[in-house]
Amino acid sequence: MSTANRVNKSKVTTHVLQEMKLKGEKIAMLTAYDFSMAKILDQANIDVILVGDSASNVMAGHKTTLPITLNDMIYHAASVMRAVSRPLVVVDLPFGTYQGNSKEALSSAIRIMKESGANAVKMEGGHEILESITRIISAGIPVMGHLGLTPQSIHKFGTYVVRATVEEEANQLREDAKILEQAGCFALILEKIPAVLAHEVTASLKIPTIGIGAGSGVDGQVLVLHDMLGITQEFSPRFLRRYHNLKEEILGAVATYINDVKTMDFPNEREQY
Repeated sequence: MSTANRVNKSKVTTHVLQEMKLKGEKIAMLTAYDFSMAKILDQANIDVILVGDSASNVMAGHKTTLPITLNDMIYHAASVMRAVSRPLVVVDLPFGTYQGNSKEALSSAIRIMKESGANAVKMEGGHEILESITRIISAGIPVMGHLGLTPQSIHKFGTYVVRATVEEEANQLREDAKILEQAGCFALILEKIPAVLAHEVTASLKIPTIGIGAGSGVDGQVLVLHDMLGITQEFSPRFLRRYHNLKEEILGAVATYINDVKTMDFPNEREQY
């Protein structure tokens, strides 16, 4: 029997993630943006699905995550929710829907929860968005934090290089992690920071940490589905392990289909009425 088949089929909740951290069981998380892919992830018993604003890149073809709208995120999240039963589904609050206006932040989070049926939202940033996080959590909506490299701030940083490599920024990340835990966040994404720092922050927190480019000393890992399956090939950071090369498989299948149509091999007699 495969490992996937032995996994508990019961619904993953924020409480389950907390128990997994206490037991030392690693959390497996991937992105999904549509019904078909989410259904496969559900059948594979993924723990957490992130409906990421990375849909702006891999689904819509934008260069950054900034252009995607709240309506777009709700559409993708609702599509995912129709497919799944087991994983916790977390949805990114997109750029411009929570920074600097806690009332708008709450309104955005409520729309995601009501219109998509998702389980939680994710927000990038630390002390600077604390008011928005606190207001959303006070309304009973679970929030996952996100520290380190925060792609929505790309124009502020000007680069996607590793964050928190200097002590001042590392200290701010340590402080922000504690602030988000105390505010009530149920978990934190740690993106593209030194592995030693990620391990230290993880050990200092009671809530789970999920890493992407943050080493193995965190409580779980997340990757963009299209990257790890090899559908997208333009993005090759050190932390990305490609588990398949679907781009080549799809190209081969489509090329074969085109040839079969051109040579009248498809459809054959068994494939018509």
